[in-house]
Amino acid sequence: MAKLKTTFFCQSCGNQYSKWQGQCTACKEWNTIVEEIIQTPEKSDWKSTTSAVKKAAVPLKIKDIDATNETRLNTFDGEFNRVLGGGIVPGSLTLLGGEPGIGKSTLLLQISLKLPYKTLYVSGEESQKQIKMRAERINPNHNNCYILTETKTQNIFKQIEVLEPDIVIIDSIQTLHSDYIESSSGSISQIKECTAELIKFAKETSTPVILIGHITKDGNIAGPKILEHMVDTVLQFEGDRNYVFRILRAHKNRFGSTNELGIYEMQGSGLREVSNPSEILISKKDEELSGNAIAATLEGMRPLMIEVQALVSTAVYGTPQRSATGFNAKRLNMLLAVLEKRAGFRLGAKDVFLNITGGITVDDPAIDLAVVAAILSSNEDVALQKDICFAAEVGLSGEIRPIQRVEQRILEAEKLGFSTMYVSKYNKISLKNTSIKIQLISKIEDLVGVLV
Repeated sequence: MAKLKTTFFCQSCGNQYSKWQGQCTACKEWNTIVEEIIQTPEKSDWKSTTSAVKKAAVPLKIKDIDATNETRLNTFDGEFNRVLGGGIVPGSLTLLGGEPGIGKSTLLLQISLKLPYKTLYVSGEESQKQIKMRAERINPNHNNCYILTETKTQNIFKQIEVLEPDIVIIDSIQTLHSDYIESSSGSISQIKECTAELIKFAKETSTPVILIGHITKDGNIAGPKILEHMVDTVLQFEGDRNYVFRILRAHKNRFGSTNELGIYEMQGSGLREVSNPSEILISKKDEELSGNAIAATLEGMRPLMIEVQALVSTAVYGTPQRSATGFNAKRLNMLLAVLEKRAGFRLGAKDVFLNITGGITVDDPAIDLAVVAAILSSNEDVALQKDICFAAEVGLSGEIRPIQRVEQRILEAEKLGFSTMYVSKYNKISLKNTSIKIQLISKIEDLVGVLV
């Protein structure tokens, strides 16, 4: 007979305690520790019908280990492949998190409908008819995707034994429950147990598993933090509901870089891959307006041209307002102080509003020069030419600092038809025979002399 016992878990960080207490000593949160009943069976295995005899691992010299790259599974989605590092690794466990309604289920269902491999899509949140209606809207020609509505892991593994899929998608991990744990779905112990069973299944059969995870109001993936340590890859699907763009980022990736970025556009027929986001992020306008500047930034290995908008107006109230959307507000205050101290612009009595168009957030310091140019353009009410762009960091003493991978940014600007680009004179540029004109400046006063 299995032994029953109770233990206490922190609902915030997953730390375990032998008795209840008011504050978690690990994360310092109050009233987050709850009691849960745990049932430990004599044998817990995802495949209880067979007991595979595995050869014990032996140590090898590092030079004797086969370093051949394992063949990845192509998802036939360029953006998803880029973020994963080239495709899905067999036997890997991927966790996808995001806001409710942002499009997590749509993204994975759309990918599963494209795959030529046998795919099992397990849903604990929607019925088969609901998924069928969404699939007809996204891709009516689907022959390799199987839909299972089940929340019990033991039943899921029975169907996996029969079907033998190449890829398993779970929507979502918070809805699953195991017979080995006597607690409700979504609890810390259930999430840990179900994830552990899926990891064991993935590693023993080399079948990749993709999980969808809910997030908390703070933006973190719900459940214990150990969940993110257990899986191989953690992806975040984010975006603003008021915009059509969705961004896929990798917060953890054991098989590739975490600097890559995937961009999608939400449409009625699903998510469309955006192969050239620069053309979408830059607004199309017939006349030149003041307060607009184009910056060359990088998201991972991908160069992007983004539009920075600024509005400088006389403060109506005593304290001037400083507002930034998609940009660090503290860095905006720093750049305003540099403009006032080094360039002599009296912005202390004026409201300053800054916006990065497209609903994206950028933390690349290379857009500092474009922010300064947009603020100066709005303050002087002088429109900048549409075919110039900026890529440089601004220091506290007003110097224009060099940035990384400037040549990649220059080539992207040239491809999109820009004629002039302002960069730091301290950047080493070896490009030749380029049609774009490179303007080298060393301090912020040089930019003021050109633009104003």
